[in-house]
Amino acid sequence: MIMEGRRTFGLLLTLVVTFAIAPLIAIVFYTFMRDGQLDVSQINRMFANERMWQTLGNSVLLGVLVIIGTTMVAFPMALIRTKTSLCKYDWLDIILTIPFMTPPYIGSMGWILFMQNNGFLQQLFPSADWMTEAFFSLSGMVMIMSLHLFPFLYLMLKNTLLRINGSFLDAALIFGRSSWRNWTKIVLPLVVSSYFLGSLLIFIKTLAEFGTPATFGSRIGFQVFTTEIHSYLSRWPVDISMATSLSLFLLSACLVIWYFQNLIGRKYTYSILSGKTSAIRGIKDKWYIKLSSWLFVGIIILLSIGIPYFSIIITSLQKVRGDGLQAGNFSFASYQAVFTSGSAGLSAFLNSVVFSIITAVVTAIIGLFIALYIKKGETKKQQLLDFFSLMPNIIPGVVFVVGLIMFWNAPWLPATIYNTKAMVVVTYCVLFLPYSVQYIKSSLSQLDSSIFQSAAIFGRSSWAVYRQIIIPLLMQGILAGMTMTFIISMRELVAGLLILPPSVETGATFIFSQFEQGNVGEGMALAVITVIMTVIFMLLFAWLQKRGGHADA
Repeated sequence: MIMEGRRTFGLLLTLVVTFAIAPLIAIVFYTFMRDGQLDVSQINRMFANERMWQTLGNSVLLGVLVIIGTTMVAFPMALIRTKTSLCKYDWLDIILTIPFMTPPYIGSMGWILFMQNNGFLQQLFPSADWMTEAFFSLSGMVMIMSLHLFPFLYLMLKNTLLRINGSFLDAALIFGRSSWRNWTKIVLPLVVSSYFLGSLLIFIKTLAEFGTPATFGSRIGFQVFTTEIHSYLSRWPVDISMATSLSLFLLSACLVIWYFQNLIGRKYTYSILSGKTSAIRGIKDKWYIKLSSWLFVGIIILLSIGIPYFSIIITSLQKVRGDGLQAGNFSFASYQAVFTSGSAGLSAFLNSVVFSIITAVVTAIIGLFIALYIKKGETKKQQLLDFFSLMPNIIPGVVFVVGLIMFWNAPWLPATIYNTKAMVVVTYCVLFLPYSVQYIKSSLSQLDSSIFQSAAIFGRSSWAVYRQIIIPLLMQGILAGMTMTFIISMRELVAGLLILPPSVETGATFIFSQFEQGNVGEGMALAVITVIMTVIFMLLFAWLQKRGGHADA
């Protein structure tokens, strides 16, 4: 077939290596090479820097605490959604994924506006001013990040619990085992693999997170790797060597964690599904279990969605922030300012939309060709291409951005796209290509090879098979990948802060700069618009997934 030739592999590998692997090689080169000779002085300088060790300690501590925080939310939520009568409310999953899809810096800004001095909490409950000092600490940062990341771990645990056939517990009950012993000896061992995999991914995502540390962490003086790398590149004097050294250290740490994640996944994964159809069991809760379940879900929704969204919406509608929650202090002036022709806010928003659309289309095309070549990853070439295409999901975005800056500033390049709008699109495509590849691969895995054989019998050419049969069948995955890519491109912050050309802003950088400068009205108005677009595309994504499930059935 067309997608199985050596030329196809060579072309796809060259494309992926040039845009995704070369930047990582550039980081290694600029860290260890100086004037054409091997030089380890930059690494020695990094390890001799006390601030680096403090940053390392902060990053590890934050990662561990966020794992604990997400566990405290995700595990009870997974139990509630699988073992109580709330399991029948599928719409809860859409609600509970909103915090994860909300840009983390927007959620953090919402909490800051709510909890700061003279913030909304103190305006609503003046006697609660003691909570402000307690909140602006490491515990507050952990809470914000845990409320943002818990849906990721929750969905993993929930899916694992749903796959555990009730017959396992029935068999144990027949032999006289108590319900508590069943949970400790059967359910928990089957869940532990998914939990550890999810926890390691949460740890990597915490290390890679920039938005919350940049907005909230900077206020409490808590620096992590991502903000430290950004500061070395954005503050005078610029220290590129230290930025690349820290990026290499963070890159190495994430690769090690990824290796152990794969090791755990291979060693401690159990087959818990058989060909037998699971019996549908009705669940009848006692009144206090049902009440406590709804209470827990309600509190989590309030903390993860209600409070931050309340803060940004109210702030976007206020005329004068100092007048607080007075009846006459609300208008749509900030929204009118954003949508005024030629305004900085409108220009930033349109830039985000254009960059995101181009990124979604380009990654869909490249992802389609990669997925068609990889298929089930049965050969070494397919596995190599699959691994390279997934690298941006393993490595923190700030590391890739630093690598792209180094690569496209190399003196041996005949031409460069650095400091142009094309650089923004290339950066987004590199960062978000894995989403298209994975969604299209998922759709492709549901197609049987007999489709190609049947087409060959009827004399169809390879191009005709792809154009008239394969691509239409994969359209569900292509659209899902494009939707997810668009959503995440609209919210990308660190790439915009580091690679945008002068006088060019995106919605994310506009919101961030307006918040930092204290002009939060227009910034929060654009944040509300961004959130509304995110929710709309989330609903579209959920519809596509549901429609795909019905089509498979």
